[in-house]
Amino acid sequence: MSDDNVAIVSGAARGMGKSFAERLSAEGYRVVAFDVDETVLKNKAFHGLVADVSEVDQVEAVVREANKLGVIKVVVNNAGTWRRTPVESPWEQAISDWDYIMDTNLKGVLMLSRASIAHMKAAGGDIINVSSYYVLPAKSAGTNPPDTDLYNASKWALNGFTDAWAKYLDEYGIRVNGMCMGAVDTPMLRGLYSDNKLPDEMAAVVMNADDISQQLIEIIDSGRTGENFGAWVGEQISLGDRLPLHRRITG
Repeated sequence: MSDDNVAIVSGAARGMGKSFAERLSAEGYRVVAFDVDETVLKNKAFHGLVADVSEVDQVEAVVREANKLGVIKVVVNNAGTWRRTPVESPWEQAISDWDYIMDTNLKGVLMLSRASIAHMKAAGGDIINVSSYYVLPAKSAGTNPPDTDLYNASKWALNGFTDAWAKYLDEYGIRVNGMCMGAVDTPMLRGLYSDNKLPDEMAAVVMNADDISQQLIEIIDSGRTGENFGAWVGEQISLGDRLPLHRRITG
């Protein structure tokens, strides 16, 4: 690997984003990792920035900074938000929830990727969209909960980006894939429970963020594109065989 290869990771202060950024740094990338949480500045494994992926001027500033450090080769669209959004919530609340979730989970992915692609076309690289196992065939109960319609919709919508971008950008050597995992031990998951403590039965089986980061590296090294790669609780984390074209996004 060239020593001027740069990776950008959004939502990198904690959880999977932090793990992705640290692992890419260990692999030799110059990593620009950003978050709205200022703790991202304290991590010495990468170049941390405070920025909001839903704000176009801040996204452009992140990409400019990354471009100064070398050649942008990897973009990990990890930043994401979640909240319960019952279908019968008041109209005003539904619109507020839409903006809160879609600005980060969808518009943020669009802006960071589009801003980076202009710099990646000359040398190729990888765009990774962090999705959810909700978009893959269910292997257990609990997928696509009925009271999180907007979060679910945001992750299904990522399939459109992954599929179209993989086809359009193939001529430039830019690969685009999705990572679709089940429960991973992160602050976001722990925040769903009282005292940030996972239930014993979940704690016994939940996946580790560093194992998901290993899958990220395997995806980049594989040279594959236009796929959603799943990771399920209780199963070995692997890329699996390349699926037929009509099943690469939805399994």
